[in-house]
Amino acid sequence: MVGNGHSNPSDLDVKKSETRSSKRAPTSKPPFTLADIKKAVPPHCFERSLIRSFSYIVYDLTLVWILYYLATTYIPQLPHPLPYLAWPVYWFVQGCVFIGIWVIGHECGHHAFSDHVWVDDCIGFVIHSCLLTPYFSWKISHRRHHSNTGSFDRDEVYVPKTKSKLGSSAFYLDNPIGRTLTLAVKLSLGWYIYLSINAAGRPYDKFASHYDPRSPIFSDNERVLILITDIGLVSFSWLLYKVATFAGFANVFCVYGGALMVMNAFLVTITYLQHTHPSLPRYDNSEWNWMNGALSTMDRDYGVLNKVFHNVTDTHVVHHLFSYIPHYHAMEATKAIRPIVGEFYQKDSTPFFMALWRESKNCLFIEPDEGDEKNKGIYWYRSQY
Repeated sequence: MVGNGHSNPSDLDVKKSETRSSKRAPTSKPPFTLADIKKAVPPHCFERSLIRSFSYIVYDLTLVWILYYLATTYIPQLPHPLPYLAWPVYWFVQGCVFIGIWVIGHECGHHAFSDHVWVDDCIGFVIHSCLLTPYFSWKISHRRHHSNTGSFDRDEVYVPKTKSKLGSSAFYLDNPIGRTLTLAVKLSLGWYIYLSINAAGRPYDKFASHYDPRSPIFSDNERVLILITDIGLVSFSWLLYKVATFAGFANVFCVYGGALMVMNAFLVTITYLQHTHPSLPRYDNSEWNWMNGALSTMDRDYGVLNKVFHNVTDTHVVHHLFSYIPHYHAMEATKAIRPIVGEFYQKDSTPFFMALWRESKNCLFIEPDEGDEKNKGIYWYRSQY
C-alpha cells in the first residue's frame, strides 16, 4: 500500500520494465491469450461516448483558436527580429495541438470515437482532410498494419530491410552528418513521401500510393473511398489557396503551414519510435503470429506531450491489442494489462529526441541471429558496427 509506505510488488516490476530498454522482447508463445488480457481490462474502458469524444475536439479546437489569436495579435507587434523567434515557437506548440486533433481522426478510423461507424467516418474524414491526411486511404492501410504488425512479409509501414537488400547509400550515410541529413528529410518530407510513393512501406508488385485509387494497397470495392479521400484533400487545398490569394501565402504558412510541418515531423517520430527499437523483433511467415506481432511494439514517454497527444505515445501496446479503446480509457487499460502481459510489455522512457538519434544509428537493418537455426525466422535490428 502506498499510504503506509510499502511498495506494491507489481509497481516495482513496472518500474523495472520501463528501464529495460536494451533487453530483447520475448519471442516465445505468450502464457496468456487475448481473452485473458481483455478480462483484466475494466469493461467501461471499451465504452465509447460520443459526447466525451466530441468534447476533446472542442477542447483542441479551442486551443487552436487561442494560439492563433495570440500569434496573429501579438507576434506582429514584437520588435525586429523577435518575430523570427516567436513564429517557430508558435509552430511547435500549435503543431503539437494539431497532433492531438489528428489522433482523434485516427481513432475515428479505428471506430473508437462513437458507436456509429458513419459518424466516425464523417468526423475522421473532415479532421484528416483539414490536416492534409488522406482519411480513408490511411484507414485502410493502417488497418492492414494492425492485422500484420511485426510481419517481415506483410506489415504495411516501417518495414525494415535486411543488410543484403539495403542500398549502399544507407551505409554511406551511416555517420553523424549522414544521419542528420536523413532525419531532416524524414521529419520534413517523410510523411508525404510515404503517402505518395509508399517509401518504407510494404513492397508491392507495382507502384503504390495512398492517393491513387488504382493502387495495389486497395481492393476494388475500396477504390471509390480513395477517390472521395482525394476530393476532400483537393477541396481543402483549394480553400487554402483561395485564403492565400486573399491574405497572402506567407500569412497562411505562418498560421497553418509551419504548424502542419511540426505535426508531420511528430507523426513520423511517433510512429517510427513505436515500431523501431533494438529490443523489438520482426518475424517472417514461418514465425509470425498476431499476438507476438501486436506485442512487438513500444510505448514511449514524451513527458507533458503525452497528454497533448492524447496518450497515443505511451499506450501503443494496448492500442495494438484493442484498437477500438478510446484514448481517454487507454491509460487505465494499459495499467490493467501490464500485470498480465508481464515481460511481453515493452516501454522505453528515453527522451524522444535522444531515442530518435539512437534508433537511427542502431536500427539500420535487420538480420536473424547468426547460427540460430531454431529461430532463423526471427529478425533483430542491427547497426553497421
